[in-house]
Amino acid sequence: MDANDIENLWIHLRWLTVLAEQGSYTAAAARLNVSKAAMSQRISELERAAGVQLVKRTTRSIGLTEAGQRLVESTRAQYDQIAAGFFTVKEMSGVARGLIRVTAPVSLARQHLIPNMSKFLRANPEIKVQLEMSDRLASISTEGYDLAIRHSEHVPETHVAWKLCDTHSVIVATRAYLERRGRPRHPSDLQSHDCLFYPRAAGRGVWTFEPKIAHKPSEAPIVVTVDGSLSANNSEALRDAAIDDLGIALLPDFTAQHAVRDGRLEVLLDDWRPVGTFASQLYVIRPYAPQVSRAVSLLIAYLRETFEKGFVF
Repeated sequence: MDANDIENLWIHLRWLTVLAEQGSYTAAAARLNVSKAAMSQRISELERAAGVQLVKRTTRSIGLTEAGQRLVESTRAQYDQIAAGFFTVKEMSGVARGLIRVTAPVSLARQHLIPNMSKFLRANPEIKVQLEMSDRLASISTEGYDLAIRHSEHVPETHVAWKLCDTHSVIVATRAYLERRGRPRHPSDLQSHDCLFYPRAAGRGVWTFEPKIAHKPSEAPIVVTVDGSLSANNSEALRDAAIDDLGIALLPDFTAQHAVRDGRLEVLLDDWRPVGTFASQLYVIRPYAPQVSRAVSLLIAYLRETFEKGFVF
């Protein structure tokens, strides 16, 4: 194989590296914005040129052979250097541009992220944002996201994170429901109410409360098993069910904020703090990388400014 043949395979080598990083043809094709068939064809062409199998294929996953791993390890640094050089030249234009892939929880994205994106995008017309709304914790490194907004207690040590704000959980219901069923005065009262909850074992929910002001130094949290006619794995669904008078819901503040502000829902059990069901911090995180585009840096700064005050009722 002469130098011209190798030059014709440069893109094939790069695609093999992306395949190794993503762990599947589907994810690698999405990352490169090509079809899965094109991805498979390039890898097959590379294997024929090399005269050796580079990828181990099974019905559920793929992995590199020893030859494939050695090839990736020997070429990765050169591609990283090329990417770094191109990145430096691109940033010299002084204009923030490019596509930013972001993943965020559904409720937070619908109620707070999307309504605040227009200001950012109008100020940066060369930037595009591709938003995936999902309550699933996506792997931002392997799935190709530039940023993730996480409602979490902890963030991966392998990522760079900025805390956006503290959050808290609230117990809410409509006035109509409370007039019909009565207002709970203590967490234990919830056992006699219709409660809307994230499903747990045996189809019931478990809510834990701490007093906001402890009356005893060692006062233990109160754990209440709740039940009701509806459970759902999405806080917006629970909020909407509560607004429809179906029961009492435990929600994160960013899901309940607008409905509480406009009077559709009332906050209950003010002397108690729900803990454990939802996280108490909101973060924006990105994978570690030696270079970060100006577009990503601008969006991070905008998110930090937008959410720094949290969700006040």
